[in-house]
Amino acid sequence: MIRVPGDKSISHRALLLSALASGVSELEGLLPGEDCRSTAGILRVLGCEVPELPSDGGPIRIQGLGLRGLSAPEGVLDCGNSGTTARLLLGLLSGLSIPAVLDGDPSLRSRPMGRVTDPLRAAGGRFTELGAPGRLPLRVVEARIGALRYTSPVASAQVKSALLLAGLGAGRRVEVTEPAPSRDHSERMLRRMGVRVEGEGEGPHRIVMSEPPSNLKALSLRVPGDISSAAFLLVLGALGPRGLSIANVGLNPTRTGVLAVLERMGARIRAENTREMDDPGGEPAGDLVVLPGPLNAVRIGGSEIPSLIDEIPILAVAATRARGTTEIRDAEELRVKESDRISAMVQNLEAVGARVEELPDGLRIEGSNRALEGKVRSFGDHRIAMAFGILGALPGNRIQVDDRGIVDVSFPGFWELLEAQGSFSGQGSRSSEGTPPRASAPEARRDDTEGPDRQAAMGRAPIVTLDGPAGSGKSSTAREVARRLGFLHLDSGALYRAATLTLLRSGLPAEEWPDRGSGELDGAKLELVPEEGELVVRLNGEIQGEELRSPEVTERVAEVAAIPHVRERILGPLREAAREGGVVADGRDMGTVVLPHADLKVYLTASLAERARRRLLQEGVELDAARLEEESLRLAARDDADRRREVAPLRRPQDAVELDTTGLTFDRQVEAIIQAVRSLDRSQEPPVT
Repeated sequence: MIRVPGDKSISHRALLLSALASGVSELEGLLPGEDCRSTAGILRVLGCEVPELPSDGGPIRIQGLGLRGLSAPEGVLDCGNSGTTARLLLGLLSGLSIPAVLDGDPSLRSRPMGRVTDPLRAAGGRFTELGAPGRLPLRVVEARIGALRYTSPVASAQVKSALLLAGLGAGRRVEVTEPAPSRDHSERMLRRMGVRVEGEGEGPHRIVMSEPPSNLKALSLRVPGDISSAAFLLVLGALGPRGLSIANVGLNPTRTGVLAVLERMGARIRAENTREMDDPGGEPAGDLVVLPGPLNAVRIGGSEIPSLIDEIPILAVAATRARGTTEIRDAEELRVKESDRISAMVQNLEAVGARVEELPDGLRIEGSNRALEGKVRSFGDHRIAMAFGILGALPGNRIQVDDRGIVDVSFPGFWELLEAQGSFSGQGSRSSEGTPPRASAPEARRDDTEGPDRQAAMGRAPIVTLDGPAGSGKSSTAREVARRLGFLHLDSGALYRAATLTLLRSGLPAEEWPDRGSGELDGAKLELVPEEGELVVRLNGEIQGEELRSPEVTERVAEVAAIPHVRERILGPLREAAREGGVVADGRDMGTVVLPHADLKVYLTASLAERARRRLLQEGVELDAARLEEESLRLAARDDADRRREVAPLRRPQDAVELDTTGLTFDRQVEAIIQAVRSLDRSQEPPVT
């Protein structure tokens, strides 16, 4: 089981607040990265004896100096590359009225500090700019901070935490309103130390610290693994050939947006052994298990952005391998991180051959299976370097990262961990140097007809088929099962309608379709492409919608579906669409002809009377005995005709699970299939490491 370093956000706050506590704080699992070392080093300069941070996250003890115990430094406080260190200290030192000069490396000097200094100035804080306006280096000037009341234009945990620390140091009330809840590590920790901090609302979200105490209780804290670091490995596990298990990851609900998005993309992730670290009110944590399988494009934006802002680079990497086009919006905050992450991702993705479009507040990425190769720049940004390290570790890719050492900011040992995952084509860190062997995985996965043993070995998500007679509810059930599982819904009827539309547009008389229609169909480009959870038809490059449901197509589709060369033409796109798994397919012959080696086959059935009732309800027809009898007779005739078909007759697949839905509600039949899929999924899980 893999472990990731301690949560960076929690580690910074634990160090700062332990220095302000009355008594000895005991901390374990702190991130030993460069950013947290910057915070620890500055606290030593301010007079607190902070031990060296253990490389293994082992326990340390910090003797707190009390809320007024820190002393003014003689030299410049070097924040290195850590924006969190700089912004939190600007708040704390202003509240304590400790004069100091804060500076950092060239990357940190380029990042805006006005979002913290502006509200502090409004409350009485004073700063002298020693460089570019609103940037480091900055001098904190002795001044008396008053009550802080601020409405932030962005949901920022750093801004909120800086103001809380300022109010804590000055003994003043703090009220911060933000457009959506940002990560709440500061509030949780302050409450454990005896501070009354309350939050309410979702959008806007209001945080109030009304009566700051005169002293803080010492902390006893175990820091969970950083979910931002775990996100890189989750994508690796989802897209690589075998699963991963990551121990003790922080699952704070203000930080788990990345899990929700990955699951929406179809990633198979589950949390196990969930708990609260230390006493109630601590940080939620658990073990994460991810299994491989195909991913689908999604739209990311709006109120979910604050909970996953740091994970967008790795989500962009996942999007390069997802089916469809992913759009990321409302992420302007990425422009002012360690780098302009929007621009950095776009430049690097273009450099390795991915199709990407830069947007003012995000990016649009087209997924593909093509090999990605080239050299990329980290731009001095640890998350950019790690994102392309993961992309390079995936089979078939060859990517060279210019500055691998920058990842020590947040994930010491990252490259070594990738190297240890040798099953990922042996490309962990070597891929970043551009020297891995070519992987053959894409070519090895051409056809799903090699049998279930082959499929299980590949570790992809299951293929599920739903067969059954007319009126059994195959399509609506399959669509809902796919939605709840995060799979794609494959409706074979849409392709037959597309073939019918092609023949109608050809101008051939209908009586000539069986003999001459094959030429028209062979000249047409029929594809199934993912869009919002469905596999929709693209005919000659254009998505087809209402055209497929026209009265002309509906009238002719049954006779077209019975033409042998039409069925042969349709098989290829259907099988290709299901090749990567994560599909729920419905049709009359899905489990018998189209996908005979599906992982789970379900044969839906119901009594004639029930099927007739459902059909009439679907059509909005008033129910009475005569209409029910008439529809039952019609369905019986349809069943008989379907069973007598020469091509792909209706029959129950030999190894199918039969589900009689006569007495089941729609939700119950959907849930029965989902449970069968999950049971199958567990039985085929590849080993995790």
